[in-house]
Amino acid sequence: MAVCCFPLLLKLQKSFRFNLIDAHFAYPDGYAATLLAKWLRVAVAITLRGTEVPLARYPARRKKMLKALRSADRVFSVAEALKKHVVAMGADEHKIAVVGNGVDTSKFHPVDRAEARRQLGLPEDAKVLISVGGLVERKGFHRVIEILPRLLRHYPDLHYLIVGGASVEGDMSVQLREQVRVLGLSDRVHFLGSVASEELKVPLSAADVFVLATRNEGWANVFLEAMACGLPAVTTDVGGNSEVVCREEFGIVVPFGDTEALHDGLITALAKSWEREFIIDYARENNWERRVDILVAAFQELVASARKP
Repeated sequence: MAVCCFPLLLKLQKSFRFNLIDAHFAYPDGYAATLLAKWLRVAVAITLRGTEVPLARYPARRKKMLKALRSADRVFSVAEALKKHVVAMGADEHKIAVVGNGVDTSKFHPVDRAEARRQLGLPEDAKVLISVGGLVERKGFHRVIEILPRLLRHYPDLHYLIVGGASVEGDMSVQLREQVRVLGLSDRVHFLGSVASEELKVPLSAADVFVLATRNEGWANVFLEAMACGLPAVTTDVGGNSEVVCREEFGIVVPFGDTEALHDGLITALAKSWEREFIIDYARENNWERRVDILVAAFQELVASARKP
């Protein structure tokens, strides 16, 4: 990656004298960026986004991640949990600043629920769950589908929207559709496929509760995107999830792998009268523009420090 990018960056330097490389994910991107920064004599920052947890299980990649983090001039982490993870690996905690992801509230905001449901062919008075993400094991769509028959006993009018498609991690859409067929849920689980970010507010606004029974996350943008549309979140206590869903007014966090807790959390969330404007205000407080201001200030400080003799 570094070798292939090097000629392009040399060419770029002729027209744009950049002085900082901003890399995301410690490996392979961050590791490659530290090599490029050394060759080009510029500063480099790395942002931890979540893949650092599974990749740390591989000794060779773990070693290179640590080397990258030690070589970087500054490290950002989208969640405190990720910072603690790499510090436990041996990274310098004083070099790492936690800056969560933000949400674009110009794209994500509530639209009329009745109209959103009409567009999706959903009953106006139904209870609706929604999950958004790549159709891979980690995201846990199958864990939600598994408990739907029991949830339907409490809410016979329940529907579940699945938004997403194949990703670089894989594609388990065939398995998910088969699971739905075997459980007799074909009229209650709706696979909407990939939806453009500009249109995602429609299915989010049509739902009552956002659920993500995920195995691992850094700071999942989709929580704030759902909250910006007024949805409480039910999710698992992994990665930075509890840092986003940080108050009981915003949702419910359950232990990962605890089917009963996930079931009970969804029953509670569907029954609760949520202060949706309060949830929307929380998302607005995490607007991406605020994150940009923090990062720009940090980049300026980093570049200024690099210029000192």
